[in-house]
Amino acid sequence: MQQLKFRAMLSTAIHRFSTHLMLPLLPPRRHRRNFSSATSIDYPPLQHHPQWSGLQHWRHSPLNHDRFWGPNGPIQKPSEIEFGSPSPPLLSSCSSLAEMGAVVLSTADPLTKAELSHLAYTKWRQNGLPVGVSEAPPSPARPPKPQLVSPKEIPPPKSSGLPLNAYMLHNLAHVELNAIDLAWDTVVRFSPYVELLGEGFFADFAHVADDESRHFSWCLQRLEELGVSYGDMPAHSFLWRECDKSSDNVAARLAVIPLVQEARGLDAGPRLVNKLIGFGDHRTSNIVAKIADEEIAHVAVGVYWFVSVCQKIGRAPGSTFTDILEEYGVELKGPFNYSAREEAGIPREW
Repeated sequence: MQQLKFRAMLSTAIHRFSTHLMLPLLPPRRHRRNFSSATSIDYPPLQHHPQWSGLQHWRHSPLNHDRFWGPNGPIQKPSEIEFGSPSPPLLSSCSSLAEMGAVVLSTADPLTKAELSHLAYTKWRQNGLPVGVSEAPPSPARPPKPQLVSPKEIPPPKSSGLPLNAYMLHNLAHVELNAIDLAWDTVVRFSPYVELLGEGFFADFAHVADDESRHFSWCLQRLEELGVSYGDMPAHSFLWRECDKSSDNVAARLAVIPLVQEARGLDAGPRLVNKLIGFGDHRTSNIVAKIADEEIAHVAVGVYWFVSVCQKIGRAPGSTFTDILEEYGVELKGPFNYSAREEAGIPREW
């Protein structure tokens, strides 16, 4: 099969649309439109493609400060409990969403990264800052631990030194930490194309980053309750490697990350919940169930923007998705949770 040259295709599309709209790719900052919430952003409807029914509600939802897991579910963190000391001054000199995203990506400490992620999204929503433009680092800053190895080198549960529930939760925590960086990298790396992609693209992925930082905070809290720290066992770098593949192609980024990697969370979430229930850890199972439920929004965001980009370049989303996976060597692995995938907007035939 002839390989589609998506970089050239998108370059052509960018030129065509910027010429048609008479807009430069990087307009002067003084012309950038400010906004403080998703309510002021226009989200064009998709043509002939189903969307998750909760997408608009998620977009217009208020800031979520429930970053602590209480006795009966998520709550705001009690003032007497501190899991870290984020440094808001790191964001004080930032005047745009993209600049703050670059700060998050350059922060190595996991908890500080999560807290800064929430502070950045909050500041942007409340202060009416523009999306702006910034440069993403080649890779996100990482702490000394966990040791990053290939997926095949991850120890099995019995030789990990952790109880099974902590082992599974540690793996999930690593996924959530990577998800923070994946979302912010998408915001920062593609910020030069705000006029073409639309401000809603960046609002959505900053919102995803905020959600993921909350999920990571829950995982970190629960690991601590189990007597385990993030980094007590090795983790893999597979997720970031997949992200790096698509660093110069927005269509590929949307296909590879939300529609493949995050969609795997929809497949694996219910199985992980059942394993934790079988282990007798209902508190952790409730956390995982909540995270899995909220991941539907993130996949739906990816579907919306992937279809939107395909429509802009005149391509059929289904065949384009298949061709991107072939070109980038990405394999879809089941079993699939078709009901959750279809709810998020991924057709079964994809």
